[in-house]
Amino acid sequence: MSVPTTTDPVGRARDAAARESWAEAYQLLHAHDRHPSRGLTADDLSVLADAAWWSGHVDESVTARLRAHAAYLAADDHRGAGLASWWLYYEYAGLGRPAAAAGWLHRARHHLEDLPDCPEQCFLEMTAAEEASAHGDHETALAATRRMTALALACGSPDLLALSRQAESRVLLAAGRRTEGLALLDDAMCAVSAGELSGMVTGWLYCLALTQCMEAADFARAVEWTNAAMEWCAPPWTGRPPDQDASAATDTPPEDSPAGAGPLPMTVPSGENPFRGVCRAHRVEVLDLLGAWALAEAEARQACREVPVDCLESAAAAYYAAGDVQRRQGRLEAAAVSYGHAHELGRIPQPGLALLRLAQGRADAAVAGVDLALACRSDPDHDVLGRARLLAARTEVALAVRDLPGAARAAADLDGLAGAADGDVPLLRALADTALGSVALAEKRPGALLPLRRALAGWLELRVPYEAAQVRMLLAAACRAAGDEEAARLELGTARAVFERLGAVPDARRAAALLSGGSRRRLPGGLTAREAEVLRLVASGGTNKDIARALVISEHTVARHLNNIFAKLGVGSRASATAYAYAHDLV
Repeated sequence: MSVPTTTDPVGRARDAAARESWAEAYQLLHAHDRHPSRGLTADDLSVLADAAWWSGHVDESVTARLRAHAAYLAADDHRGAGLASWWLYYEYAGLGRPAAAAGWLHRARHHLEDLPDCPEQCFLEMTAAEEASAHGDHETALAATRRMTALALACGSPDLLALSRQAESRVLLAAGRRTEGLALLDDAMCAVSAGELSGMVTGWLYCLALTQCMEAADFARAVEWTNAAMEWCAPPWTGRPPDQDASAATDTPPEDSPAGAGPLPMTVPSGENPFRGVCRAHRVEVLDLLGAWALAEAEARQACREVPVDCLESAAAAYYAAGDVQRRQGRLEAAAVSYGHAHELGRIPQPGLALLRLAQGRADAAVAGVDLALACRSDPDHDVLGRARLLAARTEVALAVRDLPGAARAAADLDGLAGAADGDVPLLRALADTALGSVALAEKRPGALLPLRRALAGWLELRVPYEAAQVRMLLAAACRAAGDEEAARLELGTARAVFERLGAVPDARRAAALLSGGSRRRLPGGLTAREAEVLRLVASGGTNKDIARALVISEHTVARHLNNIFAKLGVGSRASATAYAYAHDLV
């Protein structure tokens, strides 16, 4: 049977919106609305606002929503006016206009609060829960989410029910009730993965779930939902999950990197899924941990082009993740630029910036940066992984400046954070065991091997290669201290291979230097072990800056070592020192 069609452009636009063919709906309504003699109803203006947002025309979306609100108000339709007001609050908040957002939220409450129970009130309850949770009032927040659930059940809306489940899960996670919170999140995501929800709520829940999983340090869920989100976002987008796997990146990344492009406002080409850039930004962090650094950086480039103007915090996250990749690869100037872009977009680029300063030999700046970031975390229970990473970096920086008491305190705080979590959290446990083992090793305590071996097992189980290789370096030092040279060489060899595969050049050089340095107990010319490391890197062509990066020391310290080496060996140039190194089998 043929499906009847209409020549009325507004009717065709409504049909297109019902199919979630937003580009088509936008073109039809936009063209119709340009003629002053042709009016649009309040409902049609709301459709135009939705279609403009999906098509990347955020300013037009706000304008249409304002007109819709006025039309609902003229018709004395307080439910319609209330919903339009809430969406204006949401859009203005995303555009960084908090005063306008607050005004429209007040109007939404004015329109809806005194009405009999209705679906539109769900959005007020969701906002009330967010506000209460932000102030640490978890009981009030939970009560709001449960009122939202009751309203959603009464009206039979799958969208609103899934949103209420997600809202309650977020409050429970913030309150430390991890098991209950993740169970509710899984419930909401079942509706997402089954294709039961509208496109808006599907994209919304993917973004919220990915953020929650990373903040809760649930890496396994983050990987699963990141892949699913990118499948859903893959073109051509129909508003429902596609039938085939499209999780691999299909875009050809542009030649310039995030370090070369400033954080300019981004727009979404007409007809594309505006959630795509946001989901891709989440994926960058997951790929970074999994060691897929080349793909992570390419995805970061693409994310910074796809993120809508009202979600620039996702672009900031992509820049930050790119900076982490560049720093570990030894591309310190590029990393500094990427961290700078993240900061311009509103993200505090820590602990990555502190670790960059440490690699540059600026230990004082590293200490100050990570300490300030820890002090500025007003809600340490909200983003558990963020706090854990800061504590891990604080441990590393303190050890670098020989502040053993400070390192021990940071490691103990990290251990407490992992232990306080409701249920087993492998990512937190691996971070804590790494910190505890590194402190025990620095203090020359015999118990370093146990936490380090636990940490290695944890990172391997999570399939996080860079951190696993870093732990192998610590294990090698612990094995050498215990007199087990063979075990030390095995750990160093494996670590070096992983670093080389990842492209972590400074770490690979350090592993190679330690690997060759452990083969002999007595060094020629009266050289110390550190001087021998410096000499090997000189012989391999490293500049003072290269050597400082590889050994995580300052260039001033490198110069001092070189003066000592030249004096001990009786040479006067780098070339002569290189010749000595080859003649005495130090390379």
